Parts: sequence; structure tokens; C-alpha cells
Amino acid sequence: MKVDGTPYRTIWLGADGTTVQVIDQTLLPHRFVVRDWRTMQDAERGIRTMIVRGAPLIGAAAAYGMALAMAAEPSDAMLAQAYDTLLAARPTAVNLRWALDDLRALLAPLPASERREAAYRRAAEICDEDAEICRRIGENGLGLIRELKPRGDRLQALTHCNAGWLATVDWGTALAPIYQAHNAGIPIHVWVDETRPRNQGASLTAWELAKHGVPHTVIADNAGGHLMQRGQVDFCITGTDRTTRRGDVCNKIGTYLKALAARDNGVPFYVGLPYPTIDWTLDDGVDIPIEERSAREVSHIAGRTAAGEVVTVDVLPEGSPAANPAFDVTPARLVTALITERGVCAASEAGLLSLYPEQARAA
Repeated sequence: MKVDGTPYRTIWLGADGTTVQVIDQTLLPHRFVVRDWRTMQDAERGIRTMIVRGAPLIGAAAAYGMALAMAAEPSDAMLAQAYDTLLAARPTAVNLRWALDDLRALLAPLPASERREAAYRRAAEICDEDAEICRRIGENGLGLIRELKPRGDRLQALTHCNAGWLATVDWGTALAPIYQAHNAGIPIHVWVDETRPRNQGASLTAWELAKHGVPHTVIADNAGGHLMQRGQVDFCITGTDRTTRRGDVCNKIGTYLKALAARDNGVPFYVGLPYPTIDWTLDDGVDIPIEERSAREVSHIAGRTAAGEVVTVDVLPEGSPAANPAFDVTPARLVTALITERGVCAASEAGLLSLYPEQARAA
């Protein structure tokens, strides 16, 4: 993705070969700031406070967090400490555990003298792999988009949260097909859910769509069902932070309600996901741990004043408590299809196994 003419990924290695650099997503869309991570603790803090977010990017960030730990001290004790510390940063996105398991399996058998180089090399590979996976998701999703018949002069998509390049290393999951459709000259417009309480749609999806030149309109979260009833949505597409082997999809809070509205109005509901987001150990979405985040994310909101100052204000009555479950689960029966780097399949165990036969359980 280009920002003011300069190509960026969301995470990359600094010129010194050790420092990790990331885009601070908590400051978008009002400020574009690059942060330096010099320690494993910087990476943990960045994941926990959502300086970086989105399941694939969390995995890449965790991999680089392990590399930073090995740069500081390549001992067995540090390997174990880094694994536990980073794993606790965000409980829902399964890519975090996948990346940490990958790095630990690689590093544990190696002598301490080889761990730093191996960790940085593997972290870079994970980033390159993620970018390629997302490009393929875009290609496979583009095939579906080409089959859709717009009700008007252009296709109307609806998204929830942010599953674009900011949520991955590059391209995105749910937005990759939209970018590829736009690049192919297919007329397309995107309804962007604001996605309270952190406003990832309004702050991040709208920002990156604008940078890419994709026509879009930000809407309140509760407007999606109304638009579907009026025939103004041709398809919904979201990402996922964890998908069970039977096709249940865990995504940002509010996704389930969009899927219900889509089913009631005959609107296709697609989910884009890379293979590390599939949790083959879970059958039922009810078993996915749901992160409960700070009530402050509900009670406070940031914005830019007419004078250009970015301020945070409290929107609740004094003394009113708030709850903040960060994710919900959309049952597989409400998902029209899953779009992966290997192709498109039904949201079911049989569908996923048709693309990933190596995951079949031993009889």
C-alpha cells in the first residue's frame, strides 16, 4: 500500500537489522506515525494496546517479538519467557499462538548462538508469506465478485471492522478482493461500518480505502440492516480472528448481527481468511475465548477538533458502567463461503478439509 506515494507494509525491519518498525494504528486516521520496537516488551505492549492489530499482523508482530527477545538474550529461559509474555497479549486471535509455536519449534533445538539470526529470518519469512497469502485471497475473492450481478450501476459491498492491509502485512483479507476488483476496473463501492467501540472501520478501513482510491461511505454500525432491506448491499465481506474446523467465525463484535441481517435479506456473507487463522483444535465457536477489553474504549472516543487538535472525550454519564466484549461468533450456517489462499469453500468441516486435506483427523 502507498501512503503519500511511499510504499509501506505494516511491519518491517529497520536499517540497523535489529529494530522492528510498525505503523501506530491507534493514531490513524489523524496522524501517520512509525514506532520503533527495540525490545520484546515493546512488541508485547504494541500488540496489547493495539498499536498493531488484526489477526495476521498480530502473528507477524509476535514473530518479530520473539526475534527481539533472542537479540537480547538467546537463552532457553528467555525463549520461554518471551513465548508466555507475548501469548498473553491478546487471547482471541489464533495467529498469535500459531506464530509463537512456529518460532519456538524452530528455535528450541538450535544452539543459542544461532537463535537470533534464525528468529529474524523466520519472522521475515512469515511477513512475506502473509503478503502472498493475502494476495491469493484477493484473487480467489475476485472470482466470486466477478460472478455477482449488481443491482445498480456498481457493486455495493459492506464491511465490518478493518480487514485490509493494516490488519495484515499487506493487501488484507476481506479487503484484498475489493482492492483487486477496483484494480481490475470493476465499479465497486464499499459501505464501511464505523465498528464501535474502537472505530476500526471509520478510522482505518475508510483511511486505507481512500488512499487506494476506492469509493466508500462510512455508516453507523446499525445502518447495515436498513441498507440490506433497501437492496443497497450486494454482498458482505469480513475478516476473522479465529475460525473453527467446522466453519464458525469469530470476528469483531457486531459481525454476527450483520450476518443475521444478510441471511434475512438474501445477501451473500463472505469471510476472507488465511490458513493460520483456522483453529483446527476447536470444533465449536462457543469454545473460542472472547477478549473483554477496557470499558474506557466504550466510554471514551477520540476525534479531531475544528482547530486540528486530536482530543479524547468521555461520552457516558458520570458513574455509568460499560462492558466491552471485543468479539462475537458467527455460526457457520450464516456464512455463504470462506475465501482462503487455497480457494473458496463452504463454511463447514468438509469444506475446509477439501482445501486442507492434511488436517483430516486420524481414524
